[in-house]
Formats: sequence, structure tokens, C-alpha cells
Amino acid sequence: MTPHNVGQMMTSEVVQVRRTAPFREVVQLLDHHRISGMPVVDEDDKVLGVVSGTDLVRAQAKRAGRGRARAVIAQDLMSTPAVTVHPEQSVPDAARLMERRGVGRLPVVDEEDRLIGIATRRDLLRVFLRTDDDIRHQVTEEVLVGGLELPPEAVLVSVRDGVVTLDGSVELRSQVPEAIHSVWRLDGVVGVVNGLAFRFDDYTPPRTSGHAETT
Repeated sequence: MTPHNVGQMMTSEVVQVRRTAPFREVVQLLDHHRISGMPVVDEDDKVLGVVSGTDLVRAQAKRAGRGRARAVIAQDLMSTPAVTVHPEQSVPDAARLMERRGVGRLPVVDEEDRLIGIATRRDLLRVFLRTDDDIRHQVTEEVLVGGLELPPEAVLVSVRDGVVTLDGSVELRSQVPEAIHSVWRLDGVVGVVNGLAFRFDDYTPPRTSGHAETT
């Protein structure tokens, strides 16, 4: 029931380029591997930035406007700082970061910022390519029956386009948020609609601290 993390979904064989690589080498690498961008690393494999086809076009336009100029290397072309992730980060968190920063790939780095993989939009979307029936089965078997130890008929689970709806009754009030949280953590789930009731209220209000007044 543990969701996938970036390390499980990333591509370990990364096309990369050194910061001193000339313009022509960058173009050849992108063309040869049919990719739209790649990380730029230093001599210790630490990620300095990312260079894309858009960066190359922008550089060419500037060079055309300036006429003859010095040789351009990857370090001059790259977008920096690079938006990176660590392998233990969850796929949903990485996907949100990718969307928020408007990037199509995330270099994956270790604790010393050394490149260990690459996570593309396609890599991250793979966890959401699950059928509704597959998600419904996992919710019933792993969350409700296996996790909360409920009988299979206690809760009706329906799934449509990754949105899980829970209808039925559980024993304890505390099981409602537990069920919702567990369902949210499943790969492929994009929403949860709660229709759960409970038989017994086991909620204990927090104690207030303080001292009794004495007279």
C-alpha cells in the first residue's frame, strides 16, 4: 500500500553533458538520443542546470544578433538553478513540483546533489495509468479489509476516473479519517469522496493544560 517514490520510477541511465561541452556537442546529444533536454553536471557529477532545445534556440538568436562571438559551452546555455528531486520523494509530490515549476523533467540527485537519475513527465504519469477496477480492488482488499479489518460488504467502493467514493459504515469515528488517508496514498487515486458513517464515537477531546485556582 506504500505509494511509489521517485527512485522507483526514475530512469537510471541519464543522458548528461559536462558544463564545458561545446554548443555542437549539446546539439548532437539531444538529436542523437531524441530528447528535449538534459542535465548539465560538473566534474563531480553535481547538477548545475538543465539545457533544452529551447535554450539552444534562444542562444542562437542572441548570437545572430551579436554577429561573431566567442564559442558557447553548455554552462552558457543551461537554465539554472536546476529543479531537482531526491529519490525518496513521493511521485505525487514530484508531479506537483514539475507542474508548479513548468518543467518536463526532474534530475534526481543524492544527498550531495550528485546526479543519479532522471524523472520525466512520462515516468511520473505511469503510476496513474491504473484502471478503476484495479484501484477499487486495492481499496477494498488492502485498506478496508486488510487495514481496518472490516467485512467486504461494510463499505461500497466505487471508482471513476481515479476518484474513489466510499459509502457505508465503519465501527469507530477514528476509522473514517484513517480510511480516507490510506486511500489517498494509493497510486492512481486523484480524489476521495467520503460518504462514511460510524457506529461509535471514540473521539477524545484534547485535555486543556492549566492549574486549578485556589482561594
